[in-house]
Amino acid sequence: MTIMINISAARTVKLHPQDNVAVACRPLGKGADTGHDGIRTETAVPLGHKIAIQAIGRDQAVRKYGQVIGFASADILPGQHVHTHNVAMKDFARDYDVGQDLRETALVPPSARARFMGYRRANGKAGTRNYIGILTTVNCSATVARHVAAAIERSGMLARYPGVDGVVALTHGTGCGMADSGEGFAVLQRTLWGYARHPNFAGILILGLGCEVNQIRFLTQAYQLEEHRDFRLLNIQETGGTRSTVEKACAYVEQMLQAAQGWTREPICASELILALQCGGSDGYSGITANPALGHAADLLVRQGGTAILSETPEIYGAEHLLTRRAVSEEVAEKLIGHIRWWEDYTQRNGGQMDNNPSPGNKAGGLTTILEKSLGAVAKGGTTNLTAVYRYAEPVTERGFVFMDSPGFDPASATGQIASGANVLCFTTGRGSVSGFKPVPCIKIASNSAMYERLKEDMDVNCGGIIEGQTTIAQAGQEIFELILRVASGEPSKSEAQGFGDSEFVPWQIGAVM
Repeated sequence: MTIMINISAARTVKLHPQDNVAVACRPLGKGADTGHDGIRTETAVPLGHKIAIQAIGRDQAVRKYGQVIGFASADILPGQHVHTHNVAMKDFARDYDVGQDLRETALVPPSARARFMGYRRANGKAGTRNYIGILTTVNCSATVARHVAAAIERSGMLARYPGVDGVVALTHGTGCGMADSGEGFAVLQRTLWGYARHPNFAGILILGLGCEVNQIRFLTQAYQLEEHRDFRLLNIQETGGTRSTVEKACAYVEQMLQAAQGWTREPICASELILALQCGGSDGYSGITANPALGHAADLLVRQGGTAILSETPEIYGAEHLLTRRAVSEEVAEKLIGHIRWWEDYTQRNGGQMDNNPSPGNKAGGLTTILEKSLGAVAKGGTTNLTAVYRYAEPVTERGFVFMDSPGFDPASATGQIASGANVLCFTTGRGSVSGFKPVPCIKIASNSAMYERLKEDMDVNCGGIIEGQTTIAQAGQEIFELILRVASGEPSKSEAQGFGDSEFVPWQIGAVM
């Protein structure tokens, strides 16, 4: 879909020939001309919201992007505002026709592929940053971990190691009061192990209390881990308490810093990039501008032999059939549908429903149902074949476009993607977002120019020009792809420059807290 609109001439945009709604390109007052068959608005319609351009009878489908986004809960006349007051969710049949939209991906020849300047680790993985990480097994060791990072910062030690990006303590709120088996325990262990082996860390210290359910020895036994200079383990109860642990941890970290300083960037093929695709604070423009532009960038990366990870399973609900049609096999499609069914059951068991997902901010920005939000969200995944589906925090081993199961909550989803191996992350937003995800750089992409101008210090790319007729999706996607290469090579993103990323480590917590 290529959108090229001159906002001075167009007040609304119809995205697909089958649509019965149009999207407001600017705030429209009562009686404004929609530009469709002489239809005028019956009431004021905010920017990014929908207007009926056909009569839609009660219980009839409301269509945007050529897809169902909900059903009229009352008769809707042409010119009326279409939103939560007259649209409801219903289940409906989706065409899961597996592989129907498969296409051959034209890969760039290896000799012609783009390069970035990264860190080639001893295990062959490619890093985009050079951090020392402090991980905790349990919330009970979180404060001590932060004390260690603060002590390193106060000491001035980091000034002696300019080649190191920093020391980051990534703490969480679980690790005890849980079963020591089952999916909840496995998810936490996969997440911690994924971070412990992440190529953006030159060294890792894992810090436990000593009596927690999530024992350090369970992790080391499960993944055959052995201590060495750049991978250290400490137990607060055995080490002698807070002060002794901080002192010993600081000594370990200084050894890691000395070694980390020796790592230097070198040219690495773009095929080694694993891109996490995220969106948050979405609005009515997200699925028209920023998300498809990021999808184009993801396509460019896949053609370079790289990998792009789409996640946030509740936010593909109602659009999952568009992904199964791109699945390379029945097995891949069935895995995706299986995750959708799990989420239907999970929300029902907990007294919720899938349509609870659009937040008040999403709705204020023009998104009415989870179906509409999902159709815009899947655009981040571009157009290439779906090659694999993974559990949360499971290592990604296939190249190309893949999916990882996760909640729609951005920090939890991004945490899983990074644990799976993502070494760079792009985050689209329409309402605005201020967050980061150490040790991985985060690139923020604005869906509209008004928000970009308000939050310019936090936004890296403005895709508002797509709806304004100043650029195309392909041009914006190329801009994003080139920025990905520069940021992967060490250029700080706006989130990094603002110091974000220490507080967004949020492993997905599944199961009973006891």
